Amino acid sequence: MILFDLPDDRYHSRSELSSTGARSLLAEYGGSPAKFKYRQGRESYSSAFDVGKAVHAQVLGTGAQAIAYPEDVLASNGAASTKAAKEWAESVRAEGMVPMKASDLRPIYGMSEAVLKHPTARPLFEVCEYREVSVFTPVDGVPSRARFDAISGETPKGILSVDLKTGDDATKAGFERSVAKWGYDVQESFYEDVYEASEGRPIDEFYFVAVERAAPYEVAVFRLPEVWLEMGKRKAAEARRIYRECSDSGQWPGYDTTIQFLDPPTWVVFEHETRYEQQEIAI
Repeated sequence: MILFDLPDDRYHSRSELSSTGARSLLAEYGGSPAKFKYRQGRESYSSAFDVGKAVHAQVLGTGAQAIAYPEDVLASNGAASTKAAKEWAESVRAEGMVPMKASDLRPIYGMSEAVLKHPTARPLFEVCEYREVSVFTPVDGVPSRARFDAISGETPKGILSVDLKTGDDATKAGFERSVAKWGYDVQESFYEDVYEASEGRPIDEFYFVAVERAAPYEVAVFRLPEVWLEMGKRKAAEARRIYRECSDSGQWPGYDTTIQFLDPPTWVVFEHETRYEQQEIAI
């Protein structure tokens, strides 16, 4: 099932497994079934999360628009720490908007403008004309959901999708680190699994547009090679297996409760040997 106009809060309030939920089940992303279960139905906010939502809204033309705190609710030093500021922020979030200080809005506009002026990113968003598209369907027996930032109808290249990311480093090496840290390979694979299960055909091309949070707001466009996607598909399938078993048993375990012995990572051993071998040579 595809929905083109589902509000963001209604999408996130649903119980189907999402790609974010899938990653929170996996140990390589600091997750566990217990953490997944605890986070269900609990909203969390962070400055980075708010920036991402606000930039998405500016670029996509839909979603949670940012709005500046009124001066009269801020503390004398400009902090949003007063009771009035907190109450105002709660009311704004309840209306589906993102509260931000006026000084924090300038980077939002800068990032959005950089994306929309980019010679590669802008045409992709123009081709992928549908925004924040929600897809719901069972995958491997698990009720699943995905929300695409932008997706196309049929094009000469097939179905295309674009996902917008904000971060500190949009270089090739920097985004590779982000893929590994945040599991963007799992996200893409999960989204593609959901879309194909729903529509009976694959997504043909999936792009990530990365924009840096600091001026001059550099932008780059990436695609993941097959080796990333093979790993992502394995991890997405494992997350669904864990979800299915925990749902069937009603047990959502945390970390291993036994005493665990730690082997030093290869890079620690290498660094140690290099340092001490150099010292011996110096002697």
